Amino acid sequence: MTRTMTASLISQFLPVLSERYLVDENILVPELLARCDTLQPHQAAAERLATQIVEGIRAQKPRSMDINQLLVAYQLTSEEGIALMCVAEALLRIPDTQTRNALIRDKMSVTEWEASSAANPFQNFSTWALNLTGNVLHLQNKDSGWGVFGKLIARLGQPVIRTALEQAMRLMGNQFVLGETIDEAIANRRKHPYPHATASYDMLGEGARTINDAARYFQAYETAIHAVGKAKMGDSISIKLSALHPRYEWRKPDRIRHELFHSVFKLCAIAKAYDLMVTIDAEEMDRLVPSLELFEMLARTPELSGWNGLGLAVQAYGKRCTQALEFVIALARDTRRIIPTRLVKGAYWDSEIKRAQVEGHENYPVFTRKSTTDVSYLAGAQLMLSAPDAIYPQFATHNAMTAAMIMQIVGDKKYEFQRLHGMGDNLYESLSAVLGRPVPYRIYAPVGPHHDLLAYLVRRLLENGAN
Repeated sequence: MTRTMTASLISQFLPVLSERYLVDENILVPELLARCDTLQPHQAAAERLATQIVEGIRAQKPRSMDINQLLVAYQLTSEEGIALMCVAEALLRIPDTQTRNALIRDKMSVTEWEASSAANPFQNFSTWALNLTGNVLHLQNKDSGWGVFGKLIARLGQPVIRTALEQAMRLMGNQFVLGETIDEAIANRRKHPYPHATASYDMLGEGARTINDAARYFQAYETAIHAVGKAKMGDSISIKLSALHPRYEWRKPDRIRHELFHSVFKLCAIAKAYDLMVTIDAEEMDRLVPSLELFEMLARTPELSGWNGLGLAVQAYGKRCTQALEFVIALARDTRRIIPTRLVKGAYWDSEIKRAQVEGHENYPVFTRKSTTDVSYLAGAQLMLSAPDAIYPQFATHNAMTAAMIMQIVGDKKYEFQRLHGMGDNLYESLSAVLGRPVPYRIYAPVGPHHDLLAYLVRRLLENGAN
């Protein structure tokens, strides 16, 4: 393995990337709006298309188990929605029965699960079950005529209630995970293929904490690349750098350049042999520069030259989004490749805000207003579409207005949308119906056991609730 060590682009971009990290949001808004000036003539047409998309979604027959119906009934800002998310996030992670019972009593007996008149049987059943659960558990807290009998029902009901809730959470998990193993996920893709869609498989799990964790994740990625490559379905793999090294942080540049690079290079070399696309996922904002530096090292490695499957995800809620995209365009042209670039809005907003507060910063590395993130996303999309010689654009969104605007400016350029498995399918069905032709999209498909899914699921629900 050799690397061509020319003057690095990341060192040239580092001053502006560092300068914008914690700059005041209001200072950046005029610049983002100026970048979007050319979109103004398309605004009215995009609004009309977005309205048609939403009307098409509302006209669709509800699925037998539609998580969107529950999110409408129990919004994440409501007491009931918070209770649902607390249970979903914690229940399968608690090892002992006593604590699990205490969690159920605490979260399920204090909320008011109102009767639902929705046509969706899944929502009706869920509401009835939650209402019954809350009432039974609440009996032991009341001094009423039920007396000892009520307390007995509450006590005997806890195992049943606990089992029912665990099964409900696993059932919910089945909607968002394509398979617990890569072979199962590929088999499910074959059984239920989406027309005009491909998939990007993501191995579930948080960052590695030990070398053994990193080795386990590496093996999972290697196995997945071989399986997806042999399947020859046009699918791809997403890789989380924090899963491949326990010290993936900007304070450890030497370990990133040597140990982490070596692991990622081996995976990319295998993927290149299959002509398989690999996307380096975006993570926390303090890892942006190290990830760009490592990405440049990969792009300049001779063994990976001639391969247009080396991809990168960029987060629009980061204040350095457009600068990161400019870096990708420059790197693609410098290394004579096309880089698949996934533009996302971002999934770690709450932790970014909390980290900046703990560290005492006056400003945040991410935008605090959703409207600013939306403008940043469109500015990034326009920038990506302006460089078809350097970027293959991948627009990850569940937002009807964002999708509608992209359709106004994409023209005849090659592109694809991306959505999460279990979410957004009605958006792209409606968009295709309105346009009278299928739109190309890729499904971001989690793979792994359900106990690893729930932290991911809560992040995604929080991220997409506003859309």
